Amino acid sequence: MPTNHSTQASSTIDPKPLAGRRAVVTGGTIGMGRAIVQALTDRGAEVVYTGRSDRRLAEAQAALDTPLAHPVRSDATDANAIADLSDQVADRLGRIDYLFINQGIAEFQTLEEVTEESWDRIFDVNAKGAFFTVQRLIPLISEGGSIVFTTVSNDRIFPGLSAYSGAKEAVAAFTKVLAAELLPRKIRVNAIAPGFILTPTMGVAELTDEQRAEFIEQGNASTPMGRGGTVEEVAAAALYLAAEATFTTGVELPVDGGFGQGLSA
Repeated sequence: MPTNHSTQASSTIDPKPLAGRRAVVTGGTIGMGRAIVQALTDRGAEVVYTGRSDRRLAEAQAALDTPLAHPVRSDATDANAIADLSDQVADRLGRIDYLFINQGIAEFQTLEEVTEESWDRIFDVNAKGAFFTVQRLIPLISEGGSIVFTTVSNDRIFPGLSAYSGAKEAVAAFTKVLAAELLPRKIRVNAIAPGFILTPTMGVAELTDEQRAEFIEQGNASTPMGRGGTVEEVAAAALYLAAEATFTTGVELPVDGGFGQGLSA
């Protein structure tokens, strides 16, 4: 009787390849962050994830529906909250294998519209919060672990995003500097750089339904692949860098449908 090689091969695939692994995902309540949490727990990892809104944390926990996911209310702009997050992660998970720095906010503001308050708000969340969260949690990351930042596909720029683009460029710089600093501990540091991704907020605060529809139309038109990416596609890239790309560090991986690559049909 002939052997069904495809069936035989599929039976050897581990359905929970990350069982026993532990991770932290900041900004994990919606969009790309929640998709990363979902992908991790689907593969058996235990995850602490953060958000600033009690409502969104509750909604995320209901949607994830797994005892492997642990919500923590935390504000990346608050040093005390970051310290408390570190304590909670240590108590809940002990050591961690993967850290995903995903929190972020964006606001469309032209040169004339940007204020010192809006500039500080965007940099505090996207850059300062990202850096000091890593600083606090790095003692908990096991040797051989990894950090994955979320940046943005910045090779082509939308007007009105000076502060956001600048903050994410800072995070891209952290990726390379920390990759070098953490080589002695064998901790890899990489980043995913999403382009136009379909999320509930589209990455921009307080979009109206009309603005969201216009944003989607523009995003589809400017993406060489002709569509927005899914949060699941971003999560797949993030998990690849975290768990599978074991000979890769200091890189920023575009997940942008060719947006930043100068492609045309």
